[in-house]
Amino acid sequence: MQIIKQILDFYINASIHVALAVCSLCWITNLEFGLTTDWALLCFVFFAAVTGYNFVKYFGLAKFHHRQLSPWLRFIQIFSMFCFMSLLYFGFQLNNQVMWLLLGLGVITFLYAVPLLPTSWFVDKGKNLRSISGLKVYIIALVWAIVVVILPVINADMVISSDVVITGIQRYIFVLVLMLPFEIRDLQYDSLKLATIPQRIGVLATKIIGSILIFAILLMEFFKDEINSHFILSFVLLVLLGFVWFSKIKQPKYYSSFWVEGMPILWLILYLL
Repeated sequence: MQIIKQILDFYINASIHVALAVCSLCWITNLEFGLTTDWALLCFVFFAAVTGYNFVKYFGLAKFHHRQLSPWLRFIQIFSMFCFMSLLYFGFQLNNQVMWLLLGLGVITFLYAVPLLPTSWFVDKGKNLRSISGLKVYIIALVWAIVVVILPVINADMVISSDVVITGIQRYIFVLVLMLPFEIRDLQYDSLKLATIPQRIGVLATKIIGSILIFAILLMEFFKDEINSHFILSFVLLVLLGFVWFSKIKQPKYYSSFWVEGMPILWLILYLL
């Protein structure tokens, strides 16, 4: 049992779980718009997500989450290096438009972790995008939305239609709601200067806002020219709603990091079935 727990911890802490979640949303976009599955793109997204998340996490940010990682840190570093080399391999198989978009996202990821921005932008000495008051979740949601919707559409040389735009907004909101249980959990750790959503409006109001956003996602589905599997979407959003309302500051260890973050994977499995 201890070995299983260690493997699960490595799976989560090495960002494999979150990378699979990103790939799942990207794959769902392919299925919704009838795009041919480009395995090179999905592999690139997976390895890029692992590399990006581990770079941000282990550059020195949010140290309170990783005090227990010392025995595994070297393995995670080696794994991340392998993922970085793999993303380069698959990246060279993508077209130029995709590469320019990915370059922009790479710059955002770099600035999110590395303190290079002007001090006047910040409420403390962080000097990276994550330290700008109240901005963290919106940056993450934007990057996710671009990667899982715009990226596969551009890669398939498909026109960015109104349905694509609506789907992008839906994914943006979905990721925002997905992060609320994390934000609630991190109330006991985050500096007040970060001005996270629960810090600004409280836990109850955060859950109410999350519920409204979930309803907005479902409502937007009916503004599309083609409605795709709205029954599956409704079920996924209902489960997410439950996770939001049952989330609390002192959560079970895997509540957010495994179960909540696994929602896109559940969505994909239901879609494929």
